[in-house]
Amino acid sequence: MVNITPSGPALWTIARHGDMRVDARIVANQNIFSNMQSDRTLWQLQNMATLPGIVEPACVMPDGHEGYGFPIGGVAAFDQDFGGVVSPGAVGYDINCGVRLILTDLEEKDLQPKKRELIDLLFKNVPSGVGVKGKVRLQERELEEAVTRGVPWALEQGWGRKEDIEACEENGCIPNADFSVVSPMARKRGLPQFGTVGAGNHFVEIQKVEKLVDENVAKRFGLVPGKLVVMIHSGSRGFGHQVCDDHLKSMINVADKYNIHLPDRELCCAPLGSPEAEHYLGAMRCAVNFAFNNRHIMMHWVRETFDTVFGRGTSDDMPLLYDVCHNIAKFEDHQVLGQRKRVCVHRKGATRAFAAGRSEIPLKYRDIGQPVIIPGSMGTASYVLVGAQGSMDKTFGSTCHGAGRRMSRSKAVHTWTGADIQSGLAMRNIMVKATETDLIAEEAPGAYKDVDEVVKSVEEAGLSRIVARLVPLAVVKG
Repeated sequence: MVNITPSGPALWTIARHGDMRVDARIVANQNIFSNMQSDRTLWQLQNMATLPGIVEPACVMPDGHEGYGFPIGGVAAFDQDFGGVVSPGAVGYDINCGVRLILTDLEEKDLQPKKRELIDLLFKNVPSGVGVKGKVRLQERELEEAVTRGVPWALEQGWGRKEDIEACEENGCIPNADFSVVSPMARKRGLPQFGTVGAGNHFVEIQKVEKLVDENVAKRFGLVPGKLVVMIHSGSRGFGHQVCDDHLKSMINVADKYNIHLPDRELCCAPLGSPEAEHYLGAMRCAVNFAFNNRHIMMHWVRETFDTVFGRGTSDDMPLLYDVCHNIAKFEDHQVLGQRKRVCVHRKGATRAFAAGRSEIPLKYRDIGQPVIIPGSMGTASYVLVGAQGSMDKTFGSTCHGAGRRMSRSKAVHTWTGADIQSGLAMRNIMVKATETDLIAEEAPGAYKDVDEVVKSVEEAGLSRIVARLVPLAVVKG
């Protein structure tokens, strides 16, 4: 039995042992922690800590659960000067899966008489489902432009507004994307999928600002009690999935070449600076920019839909609060053993949560901290948080990314029916529209952890502060 000791409010430590190179840190209050040992999450956390060049500590967030090699909810930083690595499994298949939150000037009373019309039109205008094709048709040269230039490319095509860029992590474009290392299959899968939600836990959701917890920060973010907001949760679709798959295959035998001991082959990796690492990072960055554009184009169509349903000019009052990604590896400056160092931070199912003062935060938020958007499960609350200094000190500027699954999709389908979930939500005045009822069952609220406890954990640990609680009114699912 691994010895796990409490090390602070909502913090636990697994001391370095065996092949671990660093200590491991678990972020969870008692309610969450008691359920975190039911799968292989903590085993995978300890495996993370064995990788070369890892900087202390290896972390897992309260929404953490078992993933491919690296737990979902995992955060790890690697130092290139000390043999650090990059691992596709530590980023995940849905590269730059992320969330953006759009404000509106509407209230629930405005929505009720038009809810069905709005959801039906959103379902039509923002395609969803497995393998669904979008309305955008690109040639390969246009795809290359899109995934190397990011959101600025989309703006030139007439999608979105110039001010949206500042409200995106990385300003909607991570540099050094290399289309030449993207496989023909990834290109083929990506071409028809721009502007699509996808399946799984992805959605477009109409929410209401239920209550403010930090009124001063909420005011700066533009959040008003009773006002509607729109949350978009999606990623890089088949393009990113293929990029991950391609590079997992290419790295699976790299460990022997570089004399890297792997406790789990799913953690296959390559030394930073090596050809294998550079090829993966170049392709991964293309997928990151694909996802930024994907959410950006969907936002454009959401705004158009609101104009159609509520009248021309409605979207003039629909600014983007922020867009965050939660599956990525990127180089950032952090304090390591008292020195400022540039490290490669892997976040898989974890969100950047920089504290006030960091230059990466948009100027309008820089003195208060980065907005953090936390989607709940279908039928439960979502949250807006703000980054706090504790994240910089304890988790490389990271916090949770959502509720986190506590039950597999297959088990959820055998536990509930989509029709029962849909009718139960309708009784609570929450409208859900999906391509298939089984998808609703897969994403049943009961299949997820308690998002209220998850966000309490990161607040108690000092990683981020709760700003506002949002509740769902209508959901379009994949």
